[in-house]
Amino acid sequence: MTAAPRNLLVVAHTGREDSLEAAVTVCRQLIAAGAVPVLDRDERDDLMRAAPSLIGELAVLGHGVDVSDLELVIVLGGDGTILRAAEIVRGCTAPLLGINLGHVGFLAESERDDLDVAVRRVLQRDYLVEERMTISVRVKVGSEVVYETWALNEVTVEKASRERMLEVVIEVDGRPLSSFGCDGVVMSTPTGSTAYSFSAGGPVVWPSLDAMLLVPLSAHALFARPLVVGPDSSLAVEVLDRTAGTAIVWADGRRSFDLPRGARVVVRRSPVPVRLARLHTGPFTDRLVKKFNLPVTGWRGPVGRE
Repeated sequence: MTAAPRNLLVVAHTGREDSLEAAVTVCRQLIAAGAVPVLDRDERDDLMRAAPSLIGELAVLGHGVDVSDLELVIVLGGDGTILRAAEIVRGCTAPLLGINLGHVGFLAESERDDLDVAVRRVLQRDYLVEERMTISVRVKVGSEVVYETWALNEVTVEKASRERMLEVVIEVDGRPLSSFGCDGVVMSTPTGSTAYSFSAGGPVVWPSLDAMLLVPLSAHALFARPLVVGPDSSLAVEVLDRTAGTAIVWADGRRSFDLPRGARVVVRRSPVPVRLARLHTGPFTDRLVKKFNLPVTGWRGPVGRE
């Protein structure tokens, strides 16, 4: 009986030379181990131009290999590339393993220097899978749902005109909390707490928690503090009719929808998580220290039992 092929999707920013070279290296390593590298058509064509010896060795996603056939996704790039990969395999059980070729790379598991080791461990199935909460988004005008999407990091309601202010009412669990003028509102998962929410002054939330954050952007109000609510809560932002400019909603900075006045953006926990492959099991505290290069000199640590 013939064993089922091991299909591993490779997602890379092939417009960048370092990412293209890394993708060629990974595909060659997978092929040597008897696995099947799978790419989307454009990235497959880029790889074959860079390495003609790969012609005939690469599968194309959607042409003989479906997302449901994937064992794992190897992502070469920064957090933006990982978010793109999560969008490609949304609803699929294959976990994502990020190899950081960007800057901070909070979602990535390994760095460029560990590429060969990471692929070897993937081939040995030597990794753990961690599920990250995502959020669902619905835009309503009156009783009509006009747009739906999801996010791993955050959803933002923003002003589309630089010179104009956005007038909103924020709501928690179906009850109004406050109205104010602002540049926008970020609604985030714990995973996204170190992304846009962090830049806007929101708290860092450990990804082991299930929660949602709401962080106003440059709000003109006495009460415009970041909020953290439970996973079963709902958050909503209503764009008031008195808003002079136009508004837009963004999901993970990738998917957008123009909001008319009176639109209502509702965010809840999504039942579909994103699965991340983990090679290291260290505490999130260590990841924060490493990624942000935080000063910990002088720390002595606990003595005895605490």
